[in-house]
Amino acid sequence: IVVPLTLALIFLLLYLNFKALTETLIVMLSLPFALVGGIWMMWWLGFNASVAVAVGFIALAGVAAETGVIMLIYLDHALKDEQVKCVAAGREFGKQDLDRAIMVGAVERVRPKMMTVVAIMAGLVPILWSTGAGSEIMQRIAVPMIGGMVSSTLLTLIVIPAVYGVVKGYGLKRAREESQFPASLAAEPV
Repeated sequence: IVVPLTLALIFLLLYLNFKALTETLIVMLSLPFALVGGIWMMWWLGFNASVAVAVGFIALAGVAAETGVIMLIYLDHALKDEQVKCVAAGREFGKQDLDRAIMVGAVERVRPKMMTVVAIMAGLVPILWSTGAGSEIMQRIAVPMIGGMVSSTLLTLIVIPAVYGVVKGYGLKRAREESQFPASLAAEPV
């Protein structure tokens, strides 16, 4: 019951931060991919579910949501910068501009994301290999995080920018269609 409650709390906090369901759902998309990596790593090492594993998954959910939020922030900043460039050049913001902004935002995020993953792995791998007192419990906390960080990294760097592009591209297409729709036709009853 604690893990679903944690996920609901993460969703609520993200929604209060973004004030938009679309961005919240894009970030929440990173959580299942992170959980898949954690579950795969548990299966690979033969660990069973326990309270310590649940604690590891809760920590993983927080880190995965944080990296998703930061990727979204980088993408939003790159999008706004590209829109400013289009306005300065006196042209309309188009699909190619959107693609360029997404590429710039995602590429800017590679190094910070990899630094975060390496730092987390550097802290967790020694815990995984430890053999001292209490190491069995600590290993069960570390395993979901290690597996989840690997899959979450792939998701954050590849899937979130792709989903962001689809969502923003759809919004761009709708805005174009609405601007081309004659106002006189909109006022007439059907």
